[in-house]
Amino acid sequence: MKIKLPALHTQILIALLFGALFGAFFNVNETSVVVSHVEAKVKSETTVSDWSQVLLIKKGIPPLVNDTLRFGPSEKPKLISSFKTLKKSGAEITMIYRLGQVDRAIKSEETVFNQVKSIRNEKTPATWIKWLGDIFIRLLNLVAVPLVLASLIAGAASLGDIRKFARIGTKTLSYYLATTAFAVVIGLALANIIQPGERMNEGTKNNLLQTYAGDTQEKIGSDVEFDPINMVVEMIPRNPFAALSQGEMLQIVFFAVFFGMVLTFADKEKSKIMLNFFDALSDIMIKMIDVIMKFAPIGVFALIAATVAEFGFNILETLLWYAVTVLLGLLIHTVGTYSLALKLFSKFSVVKFFKGIRPVQLVGFSTSSSAATLPVNMECCHENLGVSKSITSFVLPLGATINMDGTALYQGVATVFIAQVYGMDLSGSTDHSCFYGCFSIYRDGSRSRSGNHHVDNNLKISWST
Repeated sequence: MKIKLPALHTQILIALLFGALFGAFFNVNETSVVVSHVEAKVKSETTVSDWSQVLLIKKGIPPLVNDTLRFGPSEKPKLISSFKTLKKSGAEITMIYRLGQVDRAIKSEETVFNQVKSIRNEKTPATWIKWLGDIFIRLLNLVAVPLVLASLIAGAASLGDIRKFARIGTKTLSYYLATTAFAVVIGLALANIIQPGERMNEGTKNNLLQTYAGDTQEKIGSDVEFDPINMVVEMIPRNPFAALSQGEMLQIVFFAVFFGMVLTFADKEKSKIMLNFFDALSDIMIKMIDVIMKFAPIGVFALIAATVAEFGFNILETLLWYAVTVLLGLLIHTVGTYSLALKLFSKFSVVKFFKGIRPVQLVGFSTSSSAATLPVNMECCHENLGVSKSITSFVLPLGATINMDGTALYQGVATVFIAQVYGMDLSGSTDHSCFYGCFSIYRDGSRSRSGNHHVDNNLKISWST
């Protein structure tokens, strides 16, 4: 008897659920860390649990000048973060952990580790399988650049008439700018109304302030400027092959659109060869993502299990109001902005539209990957909504690269959220250095988590200001 598997988006939702349960069951001990250190020229690892106090001593020059940091039993994230900061200086670090009551009258039990190399969380079955999720994300990133390049060139060239290209391109970019602006306004408005940063538990807020105090001062003290002219200049690559190798998406988009547009002026026979090549390459990349997405349930399961195991469900409690604010904003933008656009600019049924793009929403929400969602989006628009292939090949890859309304919305919320946590006033009379400092803090955090979209993150933040 042949067993019929559920649809891919259903498999991903099931993987999310079971991954969260698996991670909660095999969660990381909240009071344990693994210390890698060198004793008598031998490197070893020791598990430290249930300490009453931990000291990190950074050896200075001269030897009598040392920096000492102290951590309580509930400050494990701060301990790991602080060690990484100290380690960047290249100095030798000694760790002392104490058991029992820390009191002058009662001497606690102490253990000293010299030449500490790393401090990390314990590994569990849930965190060990994270490599499966990392492979899945790498596979998606693998096809992102060639897919965008081929689809945009084929789409731009297939429009044929330059006047048609200019008309569709102008409307597309105007629409993208408008929806992004709406997304930012919704995010900023909800963040100021709900005030998620003010609702955070005081203990958690103080712990965050202590943990990231050094990074905060560094970011606020940095000079953050936005130059629109320079941004336009930077969009034009000096070397398109360098832009392709480094994943500079805005530069890739410019080159692809320019190449496709000029291709319409070339000799018909020669341009037909190039157009057929990029059209075939686009189809192959879409098929490749179809193959990769078969691995999606396993990858999603591993990623969510590792995240829940490491941070626990406490992170949901900590960021509950932030998550509610973002989700409410996404709901308003999806149902409100897009429905209004359909009513104003088309005669297409709103209900039929949302039914037609349901697979796109589920895959996008489950994977948070534009590369994974793009081929599903192109297929749904062409088959479910009846949009021509020439339009989908041009508009959708462009939108997946530069029109990330969800990113703009949640970064707007995040900016106000961070400002509220740090007690910064964002009113019109406030010194703009604090405001830009918040943007810089979140921008760099976003860049480290998703390096392939760092240009887009900077763009959204600039618009938000």
